[in-house]
Amino acid sequence: MQLNQYISDLLYRYECVTLPNFGAFLSHPVSAKINEATNDFYPPQKRLSFNAQLQSNDGLLASYISEVENIPYEAATRKIETQVSQLKSSLEKGETIEFKNIGELSTSKEGKVMFAPSETLNYLTESFGLAGFVSPSIERQAHQAIVEKLEATGAIALSPTRSKFNQYMKYAAIAVLALGLSGSIGSNLYLTQIERQNNLAIDTATATLDNKIQEATFVIENPLPAVMVNLKKQSGNFHVVAGAFRIEANCNKKLNQLKALGFNARKIGKNRFGLHQVVYESFETRKEAEKALFKIRKAQDRAAWMLIKNIP
Repeated sequence: MQLNQYISDLLYRYECVTLPNFGAFLSHPVSAKINEATNDFYPPQKRLSFNAQLQSNDGLLASYISEVENIPYEAATRKIETQVSQLKSSLEKGETIEFKNIGELSTSKEGKVMFAPSETLNYLTESFGLAGFVSPSIERQAHQAIVEKLEATGAIALSPTRSKFNQYMKYAAIAVLALGLSGSIGSNLYLTQIERQNNLAIDTATATLDNKIQEATFVIENPLPAVMVNLKKQSGNFHVVAGAFRIEANCNKKLNQLKALGFNARKIGKNRFGLHQVVYESFETRKEAEKALFKIRKAQDRAAWMLIKNIP
């Protein structure tokens, strides 16, 4: 049985892979790092460790072996037990156990299990394809020292012609800058004057319009007659309930159905169970509500019932 390979496969997906009655291999994500002494760059990875105290069977390894080898779970468990017995025997003899691509296990003089992780594989899937590399340092100070030395010895000097040309370019740049500033200042003054004239024109037009409105008289010779609309107010403490719904969308659907049938339906909020209630209609007196309830039960819904409640 390729126990090393099975544990390695699971370490890509899980942070803890337990070998029952032996110990657990753990993985801890670590960020990218730089070794300044050697100029080595390392990508993010999972750092492996071993804990001999975690020996309870969580079923992860046995289930994986059972699935891969297509054998019963009990048979996979027995295979693991056989391997663990061999591993313990090797450690008791002082031998070093190598788990390929995972690390090495050995026993110290005090009898403690020591683990040395392997650096061959990176179990962090987000860093797939990333490898460490070495980048030589950039010696900026050395180049600067060389330039300063050349300047001191006169190896680098500007020719007089070049120097004069640079002076002419300096004066030309100053002239261009001055022209640009003067043009900008003149443009700003011109825009400010235009804005002042526009504001003055707006104020004059507004004052003229106000005077015209004050002088105007509006007279309607043939006024239209007033239209009186009587709206039936939804009120009353006696309600014929059509249903109560956990989902408000269903309550709205029922409300639209009742209105389409001609009922003066409405929602009256939630009850003490958190259900949205909708009623066929609300009435001022109990007699009116009972009469309507009798008709609704006969023609619409036999499950309709009357609720007596003061609703604003």
